[in-house]
Amino acid sequence: MHKRTMMSQAVSMALASAFALPAFAQTTGTPEAPIARVEVTGSSIKRASAETASPVQVVTREDLVKSGKATVSEYLQTLTADGAGSLPTGFGNGFAAGSTAISLRGLGATSTLVLLNGRRMAPFARADDGQKSFTDLSTVPMEAVERIEILKDGASSTYGADAIAGVVNIILRKDFTGTVIKAEAGQSRYHDGEMGKASVTWGKGKLDDEGYNVLVNLEAYVNKQLFNKDRADRDWIGAGDIRPWGYPQNTQFAGGFITPGASSPTPTGALRDPVTGNFVSLPGCAALSATTVQDPAGGCLWYNDQFRAMQPKIDGFNLYTRATKRLAGGHELYAEAGYSRRDTEFTMIPASVSPTVAFPPNAAFPTGVINYGTGANAIVLAATHPQNPYGVPVRLRYSAFDIGPSVRSADNAFMRAVVGLRGQVAGWDYDTGYVHSRSELDLNYSNMLNMPALAAALGNPSSPLFPYYIGAEAGRNPASLYAAIARNATSHSTTRLDILDFKASRELMQLPGGPLGLAFGAEYRREKLDNPSLSGTEDGSINASYVAARGDQDIKAVFVEVAAPVLKGVEVNGALRYDRYENFSSTTPKVGVKWTPIQTFALRGTYSEGFRAPGPAESGIESQSTGTATARDPIRCPGGVPAAGGATLADCAVAVGAVKIGNPNLKPETSKGVTLGLVWDPLAGTSIALDAWKIKRSDEINPLPYNEAAALPDAIRSDNNLVVNGVVQPNTGSLLLSRAPYRNSSFTEVKGVDLDVKQRFRLGDYGRATVGLTWTHISSWERAESETVRYQYAGTHGNCDTSNCAGTPKNKISLVAS
Repeated sequence: MHKRTMMSQAVSMALASAFALPAFAQTTGTPEAPIARVEVTGSSIKRASAETASPVQVVTREDLVKSGKATVSEYLQTLTADGAGSLPTGFGNGFAAGSTAISLRGLGATSTLVLLNGRRMAPFARADDGQKSFTDLSTVPMEAVERIEILKDGASSTYGADAIAGVVNIILRKDFTGTVIKAEAGQSRYHDGEMGKASVTWGKGKLDDEGYNVLVNLEAYVNKQLFNKDRADRDWIGAGDIRPWGYPQNTQFAGGFITPGASSPTPTGALRDPVTGNFVSLPGCAALSATTVQDPAGGCLWYNDQFRAMQPKIDGFNLYTRATKRLAGGHELYAEAGYSRRDTEFTMIPASVSPTVAFPPNAAFPTGVINYGTGANAIVLAATHPQNPYGVPVRLRYSAFDIGPSVRSADNAFMRAVVGLRGQVAGWDYDTGYVHSRSELDLNYSNMLNMPALAAALGNPSSPLFPYYIGAEAGRNPASLYAAIARNATSHSTTRLDILDFKASRELMQLPGGPLGLAFGAEYRREKLDNPSLSGTEDGSINASYVAARGDQDIKAVFVEVAAPVLKGVEVNGALRYDRYENFSSTTPKVGVKWTPIQTFALRGTYSEGFRAPGPAESGIESQSTGTATARDPIRCPGGVPAAGGATLADCAVAVGAVKIGNPNLKPETSKGVTLGLVWDPLAGTSIALDAWKIKRSDEINPLPYNEAAALPDAIRSDNNLVVNGVVQPNTGSLLLSRAPYRNSSFTEVKGVDLDVKQRFRLGDYGRATVGLTWTHISSWERAESETVRYQYAGTHGNCDTSNCAGTPKNKISLVAS
């Protein structure tokens, strides 16, 4: 049988790690040595070389250890391919607080497929942005990781057509013997942010010699909560008041400022003068606000950094076990079991007494909205309230510092079990298994407001709760009052995933460049999501909007893959996948070509198509969520200029809520991706990879952009309408809430270039040094909402409709020396 030139698995993996890309090496071993075949993420065909047409970045265990990062997610979010839509640990005010996720190419966590040992995990039990299901990286035990392979060329016909932005395959240790005990502790250079971590890894049995292996890994970790105020002396880091750097006072994390006819929540309380219609602040600001340069309009200005945490308190525990047993006839029986628990606490700001909340419509509120700031349901201070100087009921803007900040606790439990069989039959390598995985999330939000009790305590003199003293006089209130108006809101969410899969591969006929490889596989999976909303949000009785998603679906899939070395140095790969959902089906292809004219140089390219069916949060009739983002009010700030009649710069960057409701008529998202690149080792110890790529995602499932939703006539506004030449302009008040239904918008197209350069230096008796540069350049990140409306986010702080508003820098560069 003809033997191909090959590189050893050990050398290929070491170089792939060192260069953050597949690299070339000399043939090793004797001519009689058997060819060691490896399986690389993105392909089910085992091959003699780890090099494929697809760009695959490999992170080894040693890379993780040297990085100093405490978790897998912290490391992956340093990759230059990660972008907007990832979920960092400190994103405590998001829908999915308490989780972490990666977003390749900035296309969102839902377009990045995360695998554990080549198989899926149950998604986090609360969808990001109330919409997007994703895999929580915090459940992965870092000490058990062998390597991580990142497939960066988009959709995968092997693992799932929903891998639109790429695949992250986390591969855990499989054949370890001995015992390793590790412990570490640390703090920041500012003597805070303390953390501790300990792990035990134990393994017994050499698979090749003794026919079995058992591995157990246990790790526990704790991180202390870090507050923004702990960084108050570090320029703008941790500071809410960023006016010294040219920003307006009404930034995203500011409160208490007064504008014509309006006021944001203030710790003293601001009352609406019934004659002028403007709000006037009550006294006592200096004792409540830490902000020294105050609001020239007379408000009690304050910033979220008085309360808000920068990093949450985390207590975590991971357990991973694996057992493998060699059977007669070349078969292996294996089983995996994992359990993870992660409890987080994140401190937010005190509640406002005048929110606008959304929930499923009912008989009392057929619109599904209660505006506690204006209109018939507005919270008012009664005419006889001791702090009301006007003698008539007046509207109130108040941030309840006396009740205290809300602490959001998110306790997530994750489990996963796998049992499988693999081996060889009639020349075929096969692998089949069953996966059961589930995630449970318990949320507990403290110091939420009981809105009916609050309204009575402020505005109903006949209520036993009246009067509720606010601001500087809050010390007069009894404890029984706070017991009535403050409450905890809770929810219990679950996801479940069951998978049965089979795949097989083998070499067939001999081609001019080597043997033809063939693989095929099939998969059945069932997904179930039950994400109820926080208690009290179902009817608008607390100061939070309704967020819920429910649904289940069955998915069946088959795929076939071919690797054909048609000529010496030329390999063509092709794959085809068919997915069948209950209401949709798709056939998605992928092709790749690699040409290696000389041993140290190769050209490569791929084309792939993807498909993602609407998830339960997007299409379920019981699903609804309300998100908040900063947007320009198109009515009060047209063209970025405050409108005449009372608008201010505050209207040019207003925090607006948008109600998103499940749409059963949604179509699936589809995508097309192209890569073209080269790998070159010009000198000994030098490696270069350059890959240009483009991904276009069409029929995207997105809510209407917040700024467009704000222009709709059904947007909910305050009644401080603009007054031009003495004429009131109807429906021009301050923007409060809009409706942004899910829809299939036009497309997003992202284009860029990845550059990986690595240089190794031999230092004789001192070992070796390595310097690596990874550079991702985003040349364009364009979202088209219609034929005429397009947004270019490359080099901007957007897209802020998505997740953590992390921005889309044109260049992300990582330089590592070791």
